[in-house]
Amino acid sequence: MSEHFDTVVIGGGQAGLAMGYHVSRLHRPFVILDENARTGDSWRSRWDSLRLFTPARYDALPGSRYPAPPWSYPSRDGFADYLSAYAAEFSLPVRHNTRVIRLGHNGTSFVIDTGTGQLEAGNVVVASGWDRKPKVPAFAHQLDHTIRQLPAADYKNPQDLQPGPVLVVGAGNSGADIALELAASRKTYLSGRHPGEIPWPIDAVAARPLTLAVFFAFSHILNLKTPVGRKARPQVLAHSGPLIRVKDRDLVAAGVERVPRTEGTRDGMPLLADGRTLDVANVIWCTGFRPALEWIDLPVTGPDGEPQQERGVAKAQAGLYFLGAVFQQSLASSMVHGVGRDAAYIARHIAARTRAEQAAPARATNVRQAGSAAPQ
Repeated sequence: MSEHFDTVVIGGGQAGLAMGYHVSRLHRPFVILDENARTGDSWRSRWDSLRLFTPARYDALPGSRYPAPPWSYPSRDGFADYLSAYAAEFSLPVRHNTRVIRLGHNGTSFVIDTGTGQLEAGNVVVASGWDRKPKVPAFAHQLDHTIRQLPAADYKNPQDLQPGPVLVVGAGNSGADIALELAASRKTYLSGRHPGEIPWPIDAVAARPLTLAVFFAFSHILNLKTPVGRKARPQVLAHSGPLIRVKDRDLVAAGVERVPRTEGTRDGMPLLADGRTLDVANVIWCTGFRPALEWIDLPVTGPDGEPQQERGVAKAQAGLYFLGAVFQQSLASSMVHGVGRDAAYIARHIAARTRAEQAAPARATNVRQAGSAAPQ
C-alpha cells in the first residue's frame, strides 16, 4: 500500500532543504527523499579542497544564519555539516538512502517509485540537483587512451592524476579553483572563454560595500523581471557566471597558462581553437552539467532534455515543480542564498493550488444546490 503525502520533495541537498522549510509552513504532510546516507553527502563527495564561491553571509538557508564569520568561505565539509544541522534544527522529515527510480501519475496523484516502496503525492518538487551528468564533449573519446580524463565531479585532489601536465577545460569558478590548486604541482593549462570576474577581492574590508551591491544585483536586478536580466540569462546559460573569488591575476601568479577553447583532437591530443595541440597527461572536464531526468515518466521535458517550466512551475503537468536550476528566477537561483527565494515562490504556488482544489467541491455543491432550487 502506498503512503500518501500532500507534497514530496525529491532531493535532500540545499534546494530540497530550503523547499522543506517553506513547505513545512503550509502545515500539510510532506517528506524529503534523499538518496544519500547522510544529509550533506552530496557535498562531501566533491573535491577535497573545495570552498564555496560565496562568503558565509550568503550561504545560509531560510530561517537561519551560517555559523561562521560572514566574510569567510565555508569548506566543503563545513557546509555539509551545516546542512545536516539545518535539517535537524527545523525537524525536516528527510528519508535517507531513498533513491527515486520513477515518477509518474495515475490520473489522480503522482506516483513515486523508490527502491524500498511507493509513495503518492498531490505535489512533487524535483530538487535533486542540476549537476548530475557532466557535459563532456563527444570528441573526448578520441583523446589518446594514455591521457587520464576526469569530469570535475570525479576529481578529488591532485593525487587523482598521473604525473605530467594537465588541461582543465572550462574556465568558470570550478575550473579556476581546480586549476589554481593543480598549478602548485604541475604545468597547468586552463582552456575556455574567460567568463569575466568581480574585479576586487570580495572579502577585502574596503570592498565590502561593492560586494554587497553585486550580490544584491545577482538577486534583484539580474532576474526574469528586468530587461537586463532577461538579456543576460541566455549568456549565463551558454557559458557561466563571473569568477567570484579567484581572479585572473591569481591564476597568472600561480603559473596557470590560459589557452583558447578546446575544440577537438589531433593525433590523440587536445586541439585548441588556434590550431595548437597540447601534449598533456591529464584532462579535467569542467564543462558544466545537465540534469538527469530520465526517471521522470511524464511529458515535461523539451527537445533539449531540459524541463519545460516557468520559475520552477512545470508547464505541462499541474502540481510538478523544479528547483535549483541555473537562472531559474535570477542569477542567484543556483546559489545557496538564491534558492530559498525560489523555494518560497514554489511554496506559495502549492498553497494557492491547494486552496483552489479545496474550494472546487464547495463551488460544485453551490452550483448543484442552485440548480435544484431553480423554478421548474
